[in-house]
Formats: sequence, structure tokens, C-alpha cells
Amino acid sequence: MGLLTGKTALITGAARGIGKAIALKFASEGANIAFTDLVIDENGKATEEEIAAMGVKVKGYASNAADFAQSAEVVNQVKEDFGSIDILVNNAGITKDGLMLRMTEAQWDAVIGVNLKSAFNFIHACTPIMMRQKGGSIINMASVVGVHGNAGQCNYSASKAGMIALAKSIAQEMGAKGIRANAIAPGFIETAMTQALSEEVRKEWIKGIPLRRGGTPEDVANIALFLASDLSSYVSGQVIQVDGGMNM
Repeated sequence: MGLLTGKTALITGAARGIGKAIALKFASEGANIAFTDLVIDENGKATEEEIAAMGVKVKGYASNAADFAQSAEVVNQVKEDFGSIDILVNNAGITKDGLMLRMTEAQWDAVIGVNLKSAFNFIHACTPIMMRQKGGSIINMASVVGVHGNAGQCNYSASKAGMIALAKSIAQEMGAKGIRANAIAPGFIETAMTQALSEEVRKEWIKGIPLRRGGTPEDVANIALFLASDLSSYVSGQVIQVDGGMNM
């Protein structure tokens, strides 16, 4: 028996990267996996096959997480296909970096829409289901820049700070219904996004991390597993930084 056997997890933006790592970790502990991405392309199909090989039920759904109606439709479909939604991981996210003076309204709106509004969309649709089930775990994927800010990322930082405050507010609203809500704030994680940075920038980042390395998607997935499982049954309204000690 795995830590999540018999449970269904819905993970947004999980065809690749951190979202995929979380999906694989949950599946390895027995969870059935529903995941979304803007399109279910070769990456999405490969993720489906990888998870199916673990012997659990899995399905990828093409969805724009920033769209309220589409999100509600996907949640209803997941409930119909899987029977329950026990865990929600709001992982969908994008960056459109730039200094405030040069940032366009479109850059601001896109990041707030995908990163923050998507979390509202899915929480809004999932909480009635979790209330009827008398329990559930909601995990918002935030960032250390949502805690400490970052020059050149005012839109991204604001969206991630919003994810933290949203988790804390939902924890207060839904605690009496047995629903927990927490946030994870990753630091420098080795993904396609960070690999696109120059070697010089990467070295500067590593120098500021006490553990002297970037994190892995699995480092984040391990914390997500803790928050999704009954190991954290008395943990709610918290933000856990997975950053190698970068921001203490």
C-alpha cells in the first residue's frame, strides 16, 4: 500500500517539469492521476504512458487553466472519469520577465492569469467536490520570489505571493470541512526554464545557496507528497520553501 493508494490527484500543467515529477511521485505511491496542460502533445502522451506503466489510472486533459469555464469543465470531467478528486496541485505557470518600467500590460495579465487566476479557477471548482467527500488537500506551487520578491519579475513574484495568500485563506475557510491548503515555494530548481540561463548566471545563483546546488524536480515532488498524504494531516495554511537554504 502506497501513501496515496485509492486517491485521485488533479495536477495542472503537469506534462513536463516539476508538475510531471509530482505526478510520477504520486503515482509511485498509488494515486490515480489526472493532469492538465494547454495541449496534450507528445510530452503529454509520454507522461500518460509513463504513469500508466505504474499500474494506476491516468488521463491528460487539454485545458487553458486561466479560463474559468474550461477549468470547471475539466474538473467535472475528472470527477466523472475518476469518481473523486482528493488532491489538487495548482502547478500551471509561466514567466514573462521584465523590469516594471518596461513591462507591458499584456505581460502582466498573462502571468497573473496563468499563475494566479488558474489556482482560483481550480480551487473554486474542486472545493465543492472535496466538501462532499469531507476532506482533501490543496497544494499551490508558489516560489521563493513570492516570499522575497525579485527584480525583473514583479508580475511573477506578485502571482506567486498571491498563491501563498490564497492557500492561507482557503485553509481558514475550508479547515472545518476537512480540507487542507498549503503552498510550496521552490528556489533554484534544475528545469528547462533554469537551464536556459547562462552558465555565469547559474554559478551566481549556486553561490548564494548554502547547499551549493540547484534543487531537482524530485526535491519538490517529495514535499508535495508529504503535503498530499496523511503524513501532513495536521499541516494547513503553511508555505514550505524548497530552496537549499537560499532564503532563510
